Amino acid sequence: MKIGLAGGIGSGKSFVAQRLALRGIEVYDCDAAAKRLMRTSAELRRRLTALIGPNTYDGGKLNKGAVSRFLLASDDNQRAVNAIVHPAVFDDFIASGRQWMESAIMFESGANRYVDRVVAVTAPLEVRLERIMHRDAISRPQALQWVQRQWPQEHVRQMAHYEIVNDGQADIDQQLDALLEELSINYQTL
Repeated sequence: MKIGLAGGIGSGKSFVAQRLALRGIEVYDCDAAAKRLMRTSAELRRRLTALIGPNTYDGGKLNKGAVSRFLLASDDNQRAVNAIVHPAVFDDFIASGRQWMESAIMFESGANRYVDRVVAVTAPLEVRLERIMHRDAISRPQALQWVQRQWPQEHVRQMAHYEIVNDGQADIDQQLDALLEELSINYQTL
């Protein structure tokens, strides 16, 4: 059974993935894979440069500032980049042989088509914003802009099969133990 770990930016998906790793479960990180593929795939480099412009790469490195500005400029820009990057990431996930996939945009990207169950990692908006500002050293308005580029957390939670609350108060390990037991039971009945 393939499992998707969904949740918006700042929800703490990576932390949950780290807790799963301590249990011997390797989680495929779609964001890290996208960055790696944009850096290493000649085809992606060519297509992204044609779309965004000659400043997409600087000295062979992805120009994150230029790409971020392009992504935030319009929904059409974001869709165009995603149409190039997402298929490559999904192919890479399948080739990885991993059972778990982590994606901030599980449903928006269509990644949910590659998994059997989805677990939503959720956290209150203020907690998410604090995490993003601290991690990326950006302002609150910038962090909010990134949150608003994704589907509302409540929508993701409703579409998911399970939820892990990562608000800094709830016991993540206890929730994971219960989730893994439930997934084991459900897997046996599939």
